Amino acid sequence: MQNQGQQSNMTSPGTQMPPNMMNTQSKNHGGHELFDAHEIIAGIISMLDQYQMYDQHIQDPELKSILKRQSTFVTTMYNTIVGSFSTGHDPIVPTQQYKMTQTNTTTYGIKPGAPKKPNQSVNDLSDKGLSAYMLGQTKSLAMLLAMTALEMTNPVLRRVVADSVPNFIEMSYEIFLYQNKHGYYQVPQLNDQDMTLMLQSYTTVPQQNMPQ
Repeated sequence: MQNQGQQSNMTSPGTQMPPNMMNTQSKNHGGHELFDAHEIIAGIISMLDQYQMYDQHIQDPELKSILKRQSTFVTTMYNTIVGSFSTGHDPIVPTQQYKMTQTNTTTYGIKPGAPKKPNQSVNDLSDKGLSAYMLGQTKSLAMLLAMTALEMTNPVLRRVVADSVPNFIEMSYEIFLYQNKHGYYQVPQLNDQDMTLMLQSYTTVPQQNMPQ
């Protein structure tokens, strides 16, 4: 990816930027893009901070392992995004691909259980709730980064942010599979007749030759 912009010194009034940073920043950012970038970076920091809090209360070693692997990966992602945002150039560490360890097996159907209610104290925290908090954060960041990538003007930052979306999708899927396996996230299905009707609602059209 090529950087397309002039170099700029971005300092607050009355401060001096270190010499090695003077010529490494780019003005190739729109104003709206800068606000969006700050929002996604702050969101990633929030996720990492809250994962540290969850770690103290998680009981299941499997969930703790997922949390630690995701936290390590997202820390690298954070450095990559900050690097490309701060300089406008390709980051030192390129975007990586997150690989989950869960199998792609989903259990369908709903079993009766106790009605849910808010926790009354920290002592009520459970792996079921903590994994739900983790899933909420990864899903929110996947949507936020996808929306933000559409607003980017800097080509490097746009690609880094866009490439990070599939990773949050994969992390979300990993947490869902963990929850589903333990009965925390149940998946209802339609009856066979209704499902068949829904699956057969569309048909393909002849493919036209693409223009040369």
